Amino acid sequence: MKLLRYLRTYRKEAILAPLFKMLEATFELFVPLVVARMIDVGIAQSDRGVLYRSVLILILLCGVGFAASVTAQYFSAKAAAGFAKRVRHDLFENIQALSVGQIDRLGTSSLITRMTSDMNQVQQGVNLTLRLLLRSPFVVLGAMVMAFTIDVREAMIFAVAIPILSLVVFAIMRWCIPRYRSVQNELDGVTTLVRENLSGVRVIRAFRREEAETAHFHQENTALTALQEHVGRVSALMNPLTQLLLNLAVAVLIYTGAVRVQAGALSQGEVVALYNYMSQILIELVKFANLILTITRAVACANRIQAILEETPDMADGTKMSWAHGEGDTPLVSFEHVYMRYPGAAEDALEDIDFKADRGMRIGVIGGTGSGKSTLVHLIPRFYDGSAGTVRVDGQDVREMSLSCLRDRIGIVPQRAVLFAGTIRDNLRWGAETATDEEMWDALEAAQAAEFVREKQGGLDYRIAQGGKNLSGGQRQRLTIARALVRKPDILILDDASSALDYATDLKLRRALQTIQPQTVTFLVSQRTSSLRGCDLILVLDDGRLVGKGRHEELLETCPVYREIHESQSGTAEEVRNDRK
Repeated sequence: MKLLRYLRTYRKEAILAPLFKMLEATFELFVPLVVARMIDVGIAQSDRGVLYRSVLILILLCGVGFAASVTAQYFSAKAAAGFAKRVRHDLFENIQALSVGQIDRLGTSSLITRMTSDMNQVQQGVNLTLRLLLRSPFVVLGAMVMAFTIDVREAMIFAVAIPILSLVVFAIMRWCIPRYRSVQNELDGVTTLVRENLSGVRVIRAFRREEAETAHFHQENTALTALQEHVGRVSALMNPLTQLLLNLAVAVLIYTGAVRVQAGALSQGEVVALYNYMSQILIELVKFANLILTITRAVACANRIQAILEETPDMADGTKMSWAHGEGDTPLVSFEHVYMRYPGAAEDALEDIDFKADRGMRIGVIGGTGSGKSTLVHLIPRFYDGSAGTVRVDGQDVREMSLSCLRDRIGIVPQRAVLFAGTIRDNLRWGAETATDEEMWDALEAAQAAEFVREKQGGLDYRIAQGGKNLSGGQRQRLTIARALVRKPDILILDDASSALDYATDLKLRRALQTIQPQTVTFLVSQRTSSLRGCDLILVLDDGRLVGKGRHEELLETCPVYREIHESQSGTAEEVRNDRK
């Protein structure tokens, strides 16, 4: 397990925990010898002094063993918790560094499972390993050695039973490890299904799909259960098989011991001691068998976590830490014959996109569903990289710029309004951590959100539920616009950000954007030609190709695709002709 490198910080605890456990085990190994002396001397010879001393020794061994056990538990728990904390931190940090495409490929639900369920399994595995991995073999081997000190012939039963038991444990472990990996993969699928149903519960109820989705979940859950039962049946054989073999060994031990006691070769106390050592072996092997199962699950989960930790970002960070602030004819944003193809796709999502945007320009992007509108604007902050061509910001290739530097001056409003649990003030400060209340209110005014925020109890301190569930769709959208405006970006990207707004509010928003930040390049992605009417340049996309660019009036004359979209929204060709006049 490569993850064990995270235990280096807790090296002291990782060493002391098993040492104290072995110290406890050492005292435990002396108990059968004390009991044997009590039987052979104290009871057989009616020697009360030996009995009292033996009882005191047993109490002392119990007390010291208890203290050692508690100390070992403390160190193992501290090491396991600290280990899990460091792994979670690095795992989350690595996930944050992955590109959007990698997160899409890996799957959100799978990442959540690895951060939670898998991580808990690994933490439990580390905790039990530190406590039992050395202790159980130590007790087993120690009991066998102590048995040899009592009687070599009887101890041979131990020497035969222990290797057989070890083979059983190893065989079951080897079979279970890959199956537990499959169980975790099936759990990913169930988690994905649950996540989709919970996030889309309104849609499910609107289309009365409750029964169908319940049946789908039952099918997936049944498949997971069947796989778990299949693995569980085999892993469940470990305890009964080990107990069966050990009980057979105990039966042989008692029979041969009785014969030798009658022959005078062994004392009764020695037979009891041998039986106690066999019982210790039984208990420890049962513990060890359960530990092996836990380690088996933990290894499978650790491999899944390690796979994410080894996932390197496929988007190399640039080295330039500042914008060029070019002067003169240098456009703020330019696409130079850009192509874009998603990983695994058969066709390009964008083909030969070429345009320039100077400071203060408003760029409209329009096209049918799946035409590549969002893909185009996502290339500017480098959510994805183009497969050919160059995207430049302020004259610099975005691939040469540091991602933090590039995105620091870009404000983005995504298609789906995403807000986080906390106050309105907290959410707005995602745009600018040092924003003052005055700057926030200015952004809210421009986003047409100030009125409803003032009506909320507490104003900026009004608490937003997770995902903004206590706000309407239009309110969430306006707050995400305000969050982007607080940043005072050089480039503002509104990816269909007014879809939940009425026409009047949309018009007020567009007018406010013209005055609040006159030097900002604004990209307006929209399905409405009315929203793009005042843009300095409109890009018309059709199946990933740029089929038209120009102002509203020009495109009505020269671009059939744009004219078709406009006619479908305007209602009549007569209105279109009036638009052109």
